[in-house]
Amino acid sequence: METPIIVIGIVIFLALAFDFINGFHDTANAIATSVSTRALKPRTAIILAAIMNFVGAIMFTGVAKKIGGSVADPASLDNGIEVVIATLLAAIIWNLATWWLGIPSSSSHALIGALAGAVFVGAGSNHVKWSGFVEIVEGLLLSPLIAFVVGYIIMTILKWIFAKKSPHTVNKGFRMMQIVTAAAQSFTHGTNDAQKAMGIITFALVSSGRLEHLEVPLWVKIAAATSMALGTSIGGWKIIKTMGTKIFKIEPINGFAADFTSASVIFGATLLHLPVSTTHAVTSAILGVGSAKRFSEVKWSLAGRIVVTWFITIPISAVLAGIIYKILF
Repeated sequence: METPIIVIGIVIFLALAFDFINGFHDTANAIATSVSTRALKPRTAIILAAIMNFVGAIMFTGVAKKIGGSVADPASLDNGIEVVIATLLAAIIWNLATWWLGIPSSSSHALIGALAGAVFVGAGSNHVKWSGFVEIVEGLLLSPLIAFVVGYIIMTILKWIFAKKSPHTVNKGFRMMQIVTAAAQSFTHGTNDAQKAMGIITFALVSSGRLEHLEVPLWVKIAAATSMALGTSIGGWKIIKTMGTKIFKIEPINGFAADFTSASVIFGATLLHLPVSTTHAVTSAILGVGSAKRFSEVKWSLAGRIVVTWFITIPISAVLAGIIYKILF
């Protein structure tokens, strides 16, 4: 029996809503440091982030295919649409909750955890592709470690190079360079995060029989890119405050090092078709840079709270998606 078009419409609406929320939820990741150091005015930073998010989103599809086929085979699920609805509702609820609390949690973790939980409850454990799920989780866990180490190394090198320079001169130069890294950060966010909604929509289209192969249609790319860009234009000020001011006092040279690090890690993952968390990469880069600047200045209690949120997101999202599936279907 073919899935009614209105149900497909509901799925697409929820996926684009997730993308929109992801946009304002993760805007802070791209622009927090440049705003906190006054390299960019908030409105200018958000417009730049929205444009670069859109450009990045329409240029790649590898991550979308990974999301759409690595956790479960959409063609093998009779209830794929129901699974996707439960997945998106759970991920949206978790994203809104953490945004409201000002905690930079991972939209990627929420989506992957929710999808695995919905498939597990809705179709059975044998329909979860555990090897693919583990591969994605490994990437999500390794990327922040890499970002921390690289951020530490880059900041240490910059400290050594500019040790004898006037702090005023150094900060003035790096404040200009932060504009470039903020743009790069927003672009890489689009190349990775927007594809997650694309992958979920494609998953639903294949599962419903309206698409034969796991290829992302052009209209899905444009819709997801536009939705994320619109969400980005709203901004996530609570998270910007946490990322830009509460972990440690960020100066332009630190902001440049953190943004360059996280953008490199995220784009590398995109080229490898691995979905990673922008939130994890940026926060870990900031922690690595802060540690290299002065270990004691990093507010490790706040960092610990953020890390705890990282680890609980997947299981909570999985359980929440399972509960939602049971209630609705």
